[in-house]
Amino acid sequence: MLTHPTLDLLHQLGLNGMAKVFGEIESSGEAAALTHPEWLGLLLDREISHRRDKRLLARLRYARLRHQAAVEDVDYRAARGLDRALFHKLAEGSWIDAHDNLILCGPTGVGKSWLASALGHKACRDNRSVLYQRIPKLFADLALARGDGRYARIQRALGSVQLQILDDWGLEPLDATAPHDLLEILEERYGRRSTSAAETARAALGSRIAFHVRMWVKGTR
Repeated sequence: MLTHPTLDLLHQLGLNGMAKVFGEIESSGEAAALTHPEWLGLLLDREISHRRDKRLLARLRYARLRHQAAVEDVDYRAARGLDRALFHKLAEGSWIDAHDNLILCGPTGVGKSWLASALGHKACRDNRSVLYQRIPKLFADLALARGDGRYARIQRALGSVQLQILDDWGLEPLDATAPHDLLEILEERYGRRSTSAAETARAALGSRIAFHVRMWVKGTR
């Protein structure tokens, strides 16, 4: 069979992973040493890997995680009281499948955003949809969206992802519309999707917002 027509057909069918390994094997001169099942096995293996990598890149682009973090790189020697067994359990993601919620609470500088990003990255690797948002920017965007008609669309996007990460709680005061926006987000997600919040300090939050957070994550494990 001619090489170039085969490559063209593979590309036309969207089998770009197969096309790449096909060309590599042909150019290396190893084709004659492979049986037909071995050829097919290599082509399928590369196509699966190619699609998995492409899907992961798309997940990560959409998630817009704050840090390039991975659960395998967590430093448990840091003095922040992180339970290794608990974090490993969180990384497995069963709490996301169960639509449970998570709060990462601690003082500034202990790595809450990094840990949240690591859990988000692992969720993307497990083919779950993730979206990272900083609370100050999120509520500012929602305030602007009320005026230009994007409010409902943004709320739908926030409600659809499997894991919503809300970061930087308590860094600055929030305006009077924030409790309503928060309630809308959590009402849409509660029992259907999972939310993770990285909270700087409970005392820094307004009493109404703190109440809503505690109320809607009462099922957190």
